[in-house]
Amino acid sequence: MKAGLRGMRLVWALAALACVLWFVTFSLGGPNFWIKIACSAVTLAAAAIWQHTLTDNTLRFDGKAILQGVISAVVLYIVFWFGKEISSLLFTFVPRQVGAIYDKGAGFPTPAIVFILLFVTGPCEEIFWRGFLQRSLMERYGPWPGWLVATAVYALVHVWSLNFMLVGAAGVAGAFWGLMYLKWGRLDALIISHALWSACIFALVPMG
Repeated sequence: MKAGLRGMRLVWALAALACVLWFVTFSLGGPNFWIKIACSAVTLAAAAIWQHTLTDNTLRFDGKAILQGVISAVVLYIVFWFGKEISSLLFTFVPRQVGAIYDKGAGFPTPAIVFILLFVTGPCEEIFWRGFLQRSLMERYGPWPGWLVATAVYALVHVWSLNFMLVGAAGVAGAFWGLMYLKWGRLDALIISHALWSACIFALVPMG
């Protein structure tokens, strides 16, 4: 189904919904951060599935998808490690802001965080951000402009964190996964990549 038939008004309405959900997740009190981000991601994924995202994308999880997902997750983790080391040398605020990212979900059991990242937020975010939003924008504006706009939106919704490092990290990760989607057109590989990378960087092998 082409973006024109879906209606770009709906696409942008759901992007606005993502902005609201990320505001609630980062700026308002209530449940633990991991509960809020999981609920937000599930809500967006449900909206994307309603718009036929799963039927529009490849979801075979075959050997190729697994290989692409695992390798890309390792590559992105290495990119972030070097990025953190270099930026820490250049800016004094980096350690404080990186620490603040990890403080968001402090007190939540690590096994529960890993479960949420592997099976909830990783898959759900890719279903919405790349499988629905980027796909729709690429169909409407072309592959490269669609990738650029989708990456910008993904980064900008993180401004509610008031954390420069987190916004920058979202931009880098969003651009990386967006390029994977643009080149390979496989949502299954992205789900594996996002799930593994986030579980490692936020819980299993954190950098903060």
